[in-house]
Amino acid sequence: MTENAFMKIFIILLSIAYSFCLPFSYAQSDKPVRIGVDGLSHDHIHGLLNRHKERTDIQVVGIAESNKERAQALSDRYGFDMSIVYDDLATMIEETEPEGVVAFNSIYGHLSTVEICAPRGIHVMVEKPLAVSPEHAGKMAKLARENNIHLLTNYETTWYPTHYKAFEMAVVNQEIGAINKVAINDGHKGPVEIGCSPEFLAWLTDPVLNGGGAVIDFGCYGANLMTWIMQNEEPETVTAVLQTIKPEVYPKVDDQATIILTYPHTQAIIQGSWNWPVDRKDLSIYGKEGYVTAHNQRDLEYRLTRSVPKQEIKVTEFPSAAKEPFNYFANVIRGNFKVEVTDLSSLENNLIVVRILDAAKQSAAEGRTIQFKK
Repeated sequence: MTENAFMKIFIILLSIAYSFCLPFSYAQSDKPVRIGVDGLSHDHIHGLLNRHKERTDIQVVGIAESNKERAQALSDRYGFDMSIVYDDLATMIEETEPEGVVAFNSIYGHLSTVEICAPRGIHVMVEKPLAVSPEHAGKMAKLARENNIHLLTNYETTWYPTHYKAFEMAVVNQEIGAINKVAINDGHKGPVEIGCSPEFLAWLTDPVLNGGGAVIDFGCYGANLMTWIMQNEEPETVTAVLQTIKPEVYPKVDDQATIILTYPHTQAIIQGSWNWPVDRKDLSIYGKEGYVTAHNQRDLEYRLTRSVPKQEIKVTEFPSAAKEPFNYFANVIRGNFKVEVTDLSSLENNLIVVRILDAAKQSAAEGRTIQFKK
Protein backbone atom coordinates (compact mmCIF):
# COMPACT_ATOMS: atom_id res chain seq x y z
CA MET A 1 0.00 0.00 0.00
CA THR A 2 1.38 3.44 -0.93
CA GLU A 3 1.82 6.21 1.63
CA ASN A 4 -0.96 8.25 -0.01
CA ALA A 5 -3.36 5.32 0.08
CA PHE A 6 -2.55 4.69 3.73
CA MET A 7 -3.14 8.34 4.66
CA LYS A 8 -6.46 8.29 2.83
CA ILE A 9 -7.61 5.27 4.82
CA PHE A 10 -6.34 6.81 8.06
CA ILE A 11 -8.30 10.01 7.46
CA ILE A 12 -11.44 8.01 6.61
CA LEU A 13 -11.12 5.99 9.78
CA LEU A 14 -10.63 9.07 11.92
CA SER A 15 -13.84 10.47 10.45
CA ILE A 16 -15.68 7.21 11.11
CA ALA A 17 -14.42 7.05 14.67
CA TYR A 18 -15.50 10.63 15.28
CA SER A 19 -18.99 10.03 13.90
CA PHE A 20 -19.35 6.87 15.99
CA CYS A 21 -18.50 8.75 19.17
CA LEU A 22 -21.08 11.49 18.79
CA PRO A 23 -23.49 11.55 21.72
CA PHE A 24 -26.97 10.05 21.64
CA SER A 25 -28.65 13.40 22.24
CA TYR A 26 -32.03 12.13 21.08
CA ALA A 27 -32.07 9.43 23.75
CA GLN A 28 -32.43 12.07 26.43
CA SER A 29 -34.18 14.95 24.69
CA ASP A 30 -36.16 13.61 21.74
CA LYS A 31 -38.89 11.09 21.22
CA PRO A 32 -38.02 7.59 19.97
CA VAL A 33 -37.51 7.31 16.23
CA ARG A 34 -40.71 6.07 14.60
CA ILE A 35 -39.96 2.83 12.74
CA GLY A 36 -42.14 0.88 10.33
CA VAL A 37 -41.62 -2.74 9.32
CA ASP A 38 -42.11 -4.00 5.77
CA GLY A 39 -42.79 -7.73 5.95
CA LEU A 40 -42.49 -10.40 8.61
CA SER A 41 -41.35 -13.33 6.47
CA HIS A 42 -37.63 -12.90 7.20
CA ASP A 43 -36.63 -14.82 10.33
CA HIS A 44 -34.21 -12.04 11.28
CA ILE A 45 -37.33 -10.13 12.39
CA HIS A 46 -36.96 -11.87 15.76
CA GLY A 47 -33.94 -9.68 16.47
CA LEU A 48 -36.12 -6.59 16.33
CA LEU A 49 -39.23 -7.89 18.02
CA ASN A 50 -37.70 -9.74 20.95
CA ARG A 51 -37.11 -6.53 22.94
CA HIS A 52 -39.13 -3.87 21.11
CA LYS A 53 -41.22 -3.05 24.18
CA GLU A 54 -38.27 -2.08 26.36
CA ARG A 55 -36.54 0.13 23.81
CA THR A 56 -36.42 3.91 24.21
CA ASP A 57 -34.46 4.68 21.03
CA ILE A 58 -37.04 3.40 18.54
CA GLN A 59 -40.77 2.73 18.46
CA VAL A 60 -42.32 0.22 16.08
CA VAL A 61 -45.39 2.15 14.93
CA GLY A 62 -46.58 0.00 12.04
CA ILE A 63 -46.09 -3.31 10.28
CA ALA A 64 -46.94 -4.14 6.67
CA GLU A 65 -47.79 -7.83 6.37
CA SER A 66 -50.60 -9.43 4.36
CA ASN A 67 -50.12 -12.87 5.95
CA LYS A 68 -52.23 -12.39 9.06
CA GLU A 69 -51.50 -15.87 10.41
CA ARG A 70 -47.79 -15.05 10.45
CA ALA A 71 -48.49 -11.65 12.01
CA GLN A 72 -50.76 -13.15 14.68
CA ALA A 73 -48.21 -15.81 15.58
CA LEU A 74 -45.52 -13.17 16.08
CA SER A 75 -47.97 -10.90 17.92
CA ASP A 76 -48.73 -13.74 20.34
CA ARG A 77 -45.03 -14.35 20.86
CA TYR A 78 -43.77 -10.76 21.18
CA GLY A 79 -46.83 -8.83 22.31
CA PHE A 80 -47.32 -6.18 19.64
CA ASP A 81 -50.89 -5.10 18.97
CA MET A 82 -52.44 -6.44 15.75
CA SER A 83 -53.98 -2.99 15.22
CA ILE A 84 -50.59 -1.78 13.94
CA VAL A 85 -50.51 -4.47 11.24
CA TYR A 86 -51.61 -3.35 7.75
CA ASP A 87 -52.05 -5.24 4.50
CA ASP A 88 -49.59 -3.12 2.53
CA LEU A 89 -46.69 -0.73 3.04
CA ALA A 90 -48.29 2.36 1.51
CA THR A 91 -51.29 2.15 3.83
CA MET A 92 -49.08 1.51 6.85
CA ILE A 93 -47.00 4.59 6.04
CA GLU A 94 -50.06 6.76 5.52
CA GLU A 95 -51.61 5.67 8.82
CA THR A 96 -48.52 5.61 11.07
CA GLU A 97 -46.05 8.12 9.54
CA PRO A 98 -42.76 6.33 10.26
CA GLU A 99 -39.43 8.12 9.92
CA GLY A 100 -37.67 4.96 8.80
CA VAL A 101 -38.65 1.54 7.50
CA VAL A 102 -36.81 -1.73 8.06
CA ALA A 103 -37.39 -4.38 5.39
CA PHE A 104 -37.94 -7.99 6.45
CA ASN A 105 -39.41 -9.16 3.15
CA SER A 106 -37.78 -11.08 0.30
CA ILE A 107 -34.64 -9.67 -1.31
CA TYR A 108 -36.67 -9.20 -4.49
CA GLY A 109 -39.10 -7.09 -2.47
CA HIS A 110 -36.44 -4.58 -1.41
CA LEU A 111 -36.93 -2.58 -4.60
CA SER A 112 -40.65 -2.18 -3.92
CA THR A 113 -39.88 -1.05 -0.35
CA VAL A 114 -37.62 1.71 -1.63
CA GLU A 115 -40.03 2.68 -4.43
CA ILE A 116 -42.71 3.35 -1.83
CA CYS A 117 -40.54 4.90 0.89
CA ALA A 118 -38.05 7.07 -1.01
CA PRO A 119 -40.54 9.51 -2.65
CA ARG A 120 -42.06 10.03 0.81
CA GLY A 121 -38.66 10.89 2.32
CA ILE A 122 -38.60 7.78 4.53
CA HIS A 123 -35.22 6.21 5.25
CA VAL A 124 -34.77 2.47 4.63
CA MET A 125 -32.64 -0.30 6.07
CA VAL A 126 -32.83 -3.71 4.39
CA GLU A 127 -31.51 -7.07 5.50
CA LYS A 128 -28.55 -8.33 3.51
CA PRO A 129 -27.93 -8.23 0.63
CA LEU A 130 -29.14 -4.94 -0.83
CA ALA A 131 -30.86 -6.38 -3.92
CA VAL A 132 -31.26 -9.45 -6.14
CA SER A 133 -29.54 -7.86 -9.14
CA PRO A 134 -27.54 -4.83 -10.27
CA GLU A 135 -30.66 -3.63 -12.09
CA HIS A 136 -32.71 -3.58 -8.89
CA ALA A 137 -29.81 -2.09 -6.94
CA GLY A 138 -29.33 0.68 -9.49
CA LYS A 139 -32.99 1.67 -9.34
CA MET A 140 -32.89 1.68 -5.55
CA ALA A 141 -29.75 3.81 -5.43
CA LYS A 142 -31.21 6.31 -7.89
CA LEU A 143 -34.38 6.67 -5.82
CA ALA A 144 -32.44 7.04 -2.58
CA ARG A 145 -30.14 9.72 -3.99
CA GLU A 146 -32.88 11.67 -5.75
CA ASN A 147 -34.99 11.75 -2.59
CA ASN A 148 -32.08 12.30 -0.18
CA ILE A 149 -32.80 9.28 2.04
CA HIS A 150 -30.44 6.87 3.74
CA LEU A 151 -30.47 3.38 2.23
CA LEU A 152 -28.57 1.00 4.50
CA THR A 153 -27.92 -2.74 4.38
CA ASN A 154 -27.68 -4.72 7.61
CA TYR A 155 -25.42 -7.73 8.15
CA GLU A 156 -24.99 -9.67 11.37
CA THR A 157 -21.22 -9.51 10.91
CA THR A 158 -21.26 -5.71 10.93
CA TRP A 159 -21.69 -6.02 14.70
CA TYR A 160 -18.71 -8.31 15.39
CA PRO A 161 -16.07 -6.52 17.53
CA THR A 162 -13.41 -8.91 16.21
CA HIS A 163 -13.86 -7.64 12.67
CA TYR A 164 -13.01 -4.09 13.66
CA LYS A 165 -9.97 -5.25 15.62
CA ALA A 166 -8.79 -7.32 12.65
CA PHE A 167 -9.34 -4.33 10.35
CA GLU A 168 -7.39 -2.07 12.70
CA MET A 169 -4.46 -4.48 12.83
CA ALA A 170 -4.33 -5.47 9.17
CA VAL A 171 -5.53 -2.39 7.27
CA VAL A 172 -4.97 0.65 9.49
CA ASN A 173 -1.81 -0.30 11.36
CA GLN A 174 -0.47 -2.76 8.75
CA GLU A 175 0.82 -5.00 11.54
CA ILE A 176 0.89 -8.11 9.34
CA GLY A 177 2.50 -6.51 6.29
CA ALA A 178 0.97 -6.04 2.86
CA ILE A 179 -2.28 -8.00 2.59
CA ASN A 180 -2.14 -10.71 -0.09
CA LYS A 181 -4.97 -13.12 0.80
CA VAL A 182 -8.28 -13.03 2.66
CA ALA A 183 -10.43 -16.07 3.44
CA ILE A 184 -14.03 -15.62 4.57
CA ASN A 185 -16.28 -18.55 5.50
CA ASP A 186 -19.98 -18.25 6.29
CA GLY A 187 -22.95 -20.54 6.64
CA HIS A 188 -24.50 -23.45 8.51
CA LYS A 189 -26.07 -26.87 7.90
CA GLY A 190 -28.79 -25.30 5.76
CA PRO A 191 -31.96 -23.26 6.34
CA VAL A 192 -34.19 -26.34 6.21
CA GLU A 193 -31.88 -28.29 8.48
CA ILE A 194 -31.71 -25.58 11.17
CA GLY A 195 -35.48 -25.10 11.17
CA CYS A 196 -36.14 -21.79 9.42
CA SER A 197 -39.83 -20.86 9.20
CA PRO A 198 -41.93 -21.92 6.20
CA GLU A 199 -42.52 -18.25 5.36
CA PHE A 200 -38.77 -17.62 5.24
CA LEU A 201 -37.98 -20.78 3.28
CA ALA A 202 -40.65 -19.95 0.69
CA TRP A 203 -38.52 -17.16 -0.75
CA LEU A 204 -35.04 -17.97 0.61
CA THR A 205 -34.89 -21.07 -1.60
CA ASP A 206 -36.37 -19.35 -4.65
CA PRO A 207 -33.94 -18.24 -7.39
CA VAL A 208 -36.05 -15.18 -8.25
CA LEU A 209 -37.16 -13.95 -4.83
CA ASN A 210 -33.75 -14.51 -3.20
CA GLY A 211 -31.63 -14.22 -6.31
CA GLY A 212 -29.94 -17.58 -5.65
CA GLY A 213 -29.16 -19.90 -2.77
CA ALA A 214 -26.06 -20.02 -0.58
CA VAL A 215 -24.19 -17.76 -3.03
CA ILE A 216 -26.56 -14.95 -2.07
CA ASP A 217 -27.43 -15.91 1.49
CA PHE A 218 -23.84 -16.34 2.64
CA GLY A 219 -21.67 -15.17 -0.24
CA CYS A 220 -22.84 -11.64 0.47
CA TYR A 221 -21.08 -11.57 3.85
CA GLY A 222 -17.69 -12.17 2.27
CA ALA A 223 -18.29 -9.70 -0.56
CA ASN A 224 -19.32 -7.05 1.97
CA LEU A 225 -16.33 -7.62 4.27
CA MET A 226 -13.80 -7.80 1.45
CA THR A 227 -15.12 -4.60 -0.10
CA TRP A 228 -14.69 -2.96 3.31
CA ILE A 229 -11.16 -4.30 3.73
CA MET A 230 -10.29 -2.99 0.26
CA GLN A 231 -12.00 0.35 1.02
CA ASN A 232 -14.38 0.02 -1.95
CA GLU A 233 -11.69 -0.92 -4.46
CA GLU A 234 -13.37 -3.16 -7.01
CA PRO A 235 -11.93 -6.57 -7.84
CA GLU A 236 -10.38 -7.16 -11.23
CA THR A 237 -11.90 -10.61 -11.68
CA VAL A 238 -14.58 -12.83 -10.18
CA THR A 239 -14.52 -16.61 -10.50
CA ALA A 240 -17.10 -18.85 -8.88
CA VAL A 241 -18.19 -22.46 -8.59
CA LEU A 242 -21.74 -23.18 -7.42
CA GLN A 243 -23.10 -26.62 -6.60
CA THR A 244 -26.25 -28.20 -5.25
CA ILE A 245 -25.06 -30.94 -2.92
CA LYS A 246 -28.60 -31.67 -1.66
CA PRO A 247 -30.92 -31.43 -4.69
CA GLU A 248 -33.62 -33.29 -2.80
CA VAL A 249 -33.71 -30.40 -0.29
CA TYR A 250 -32.78 -27.43 -2.52
CA PRO A 251 -33.88 -28.33 -6.06
CA LYS A 252 -34.00 -24.76 -7.40
CA VAL A 253 -30.86 -23.09 -6.01
CA ASP A 254 -27.23 -23.75 -5.10
CA ASP A 255 -26.34 -24.80 -1.57
CA GLN A 256 -22.56 -24.57 -1.95
CA ALA A 257 -20.66 -21.54 -3.27
CA THR A 258 -16.99 -20.65 -3.64
CA ILE A 259 -16.09 -17.22 -4.99
CA ILE A 260 -12.56 -16.03 -5.80
CA LEU A 261 -11.90 -12.30 -6.15
CA THR A 262 -8.62 -10.96 -7.47
CA TYR A 263 -7.11 -7.51 -6.99
CA PRO A 264 -3.71 -6.29 -8.26
CA HIS A 265 -1.85 -7.68 -5.22
CA THR A 266 -4.55 -9.46 -3.23
CA GLN A 267 -6.89 -12.44 -3.51
CA ALA A 268 -10.05 -13.27 -1.60
CA ILE A 269 -11.65 -16.69 -1.21
CA ILE A 270 -15.28 -16.52 -0.12
CA GLN A 271 -16.98 -19.76 0.91
CA GLY A 272 -20.71 -19.67 1.54
CA SER A 273 -22.46 -22.92 2.25
CA TRP A 274 -25.61 -24.59 3.51
CA ASN A 275 -23.50 -27.71 4.11
CA TRP A 276 -21.15 -26.79 6.95
CA PRO A 277 -21.30 -29.29 9.83
CA VAL A 278 -21.23 -26.35 12.26
CA ASP A 279 -22.26 -22.68 12.09
CA ARG A 280 -19.50 -20.47 10.65
CA LYS A 281 -18.82 -16.79 10.35
CA ASP A 282 -15.04 -16.43 10.36
CA LEU A 283 -12.55 -14.18 8.64
CA SER A 284 -8.78 -14.53 8.10
CA ILE A 285 -6.52 -11.82 6.70
CA TYR A 286 -3.03 -12.85 5.60
CA GLY A 287 -0.14 -10.45 5.04
CA LYS A 288 3.46 -10.70 3.97
CA GLU A 289 4.61 -11.15 7.57
CA GLY A 290 1.66 -12.45 9.60
CA TYR A 291 -2.06 -13.06 9.85
CA VAL A 292 -5.11 -12.21 11.93
CA THR A 293 -8.21 -14.40 12.24
CA ALA A 294 -11.60 -13.51 13.66
CA HIS A 295 -13.01 -16.91 14.60
CA ASN A 296 -16.34 -15.38 15.61
CA GLN A 297 -17.55 -12.13 17.14
CA ARG A 298 -15.37 -12.42 20.28
CA ASP A 299 -12.37 -14.70 19.60
CA LEU A 300 -9.38 -13.29 17.73
CA GLU A 301 -6.13 -15.05 16.84
CA TYR A 302 -3.08 -13.43 15.33
CA ARG A 303 0.58 -13.97 14.58
CA LEU A 304 2.55 -10.94 13.50
CA THR A 305 5.66 -12.76 12.22
CA ARG A 306 6.75 -16.36 11.80
CA SER A 307 9.28 -15.92 14.60
CA VAL A 308 6.67 -15.29 17.30
CA PRO A 309 3.96 -17.65 18.57
CA LYS A 310 0.31 -17.03 17.88
CA GLN A 311 -1.72 -14.92 20.29
CA GLU A 312 -5.35 -15.51 21.20
CA ILE A 313 -7.48 -12.77 22.74
CA LYS A 314 -11.09 -11.95 23.55
CA VAL A 315 -12.39 -8.78 21.90
CA THR A 316 -15.27 -7.02 23.62
CA GLU A 317 -14.80 -3.35 22.76
CA PHE A 318 -16.87 -2.06 19.84
CA PRO A 319 -15.90 1.17 18.01
CA SER A 320 -19.42 2.58 18.21
CA ALA A 321 -21.82 3.42 21.00
CA ALA A 322 -24.45 1.74 18.78
CA LYS A 323 -23.70 -1.96 19.02
CA GLU A 324 -26.65 -3.26 17.02
CA PRO A 325 -28.44 -2.32 13.80
CA PHE A 326 -31.65 -0.65 14.96
CA ASN A 327 -29.98 1.78 17.32
CA TYR A 328 -27.51 2.55 14.54
CA PHE A 329 -30.35 3.19 12.08
CA ALA A 330 -32.03 5.50 14.58
CA ASN A 331 -28.82 7.45 15.08
CA VAL A 332 -28.28 7.80 11.34
CA ILE A 333 -31.85 9.09 10.92
CA ARG A 334 -31.33 11.61 13.73
CA GLY A 335 -28.06 12.76 12.18
CA ASN A 336 -25.93 11.60 15.10
CA PHE A 337 -23.94 9.21 12.92
CA LYS A 338 -22.52 9.98 9.49
CA VAL A 339 -22.48 7.04 7.07
CA GLU A 340 -19.14 6.98 5.27
CA VAL A 341 -19.02 5.55 1.76
CA THR A 342 -16.69 2.75 2.89
CA ASP A 343 -18.83 1.68 5.86
CA LEU A 344 -20.13 -1.87 5.90
CA SER A 345 -23.75 -0.65 5.79
CA SER A 346 -23.21 2.01 3.14
CA LEU A 347 -24.98 2.14 -0.19
CA GLU A 348 -21.67 2.43 -2.03
CA ASN A 349 -20.22 -0.73 -0.49
CA ASN A 350 -23.36 -2.70 -1.11
CA LEU A 351 -23.74 -1.69 -4.74
CA ILE A 352 -20.34 -3.34 -5.26
CA VAL A 353 -21.51 -6.39 -3.28
CA VAL A 354 -24.51 -6.89 -5.57
CA ARG A 355 -22.32 -6.68 -8.65
CA ILE A 356 -19.86 -9.21 -7.19
CA LEU A 357 -22.67 -11.66 -6.50
CA ASP A 358 -24.09 -11.16 -9.99
CA ALA A 359 -20.66 -11.77 -11.52
CA ALA A 360 -20.28 -14.90 -9.37
CA LYS A 361 -23.54 -16.32 -10.71
CA GLN A 362 -22.50 -15.48 -14.26
CA SER A 363 -19.08 -17.08 -13.76
CA ALA A 364 -20.60 -20.31 -12.45
CA ALA A 365 -23.22 -20.46 -15.18
CA GLU A 366 -20.71 -19.87 -17.99
CA GLY A 367 -17.77 -21.73 -16.49
CA ARG A 368 -15.33 -18.86 -16.87
CA THR A 369 -13.70 -15.98 -15.04
CA ILE A 370 -15.55 -12.66 -15.27
CA GLN A 371 -13.63 -9.43 -15.82
CA PHE A 372 -15.27 -7.26 -13.21
CA LYS A 373 -14.13 -3.69 -13.64
CA LYS A 374 -16.15 -1.46 -15.93
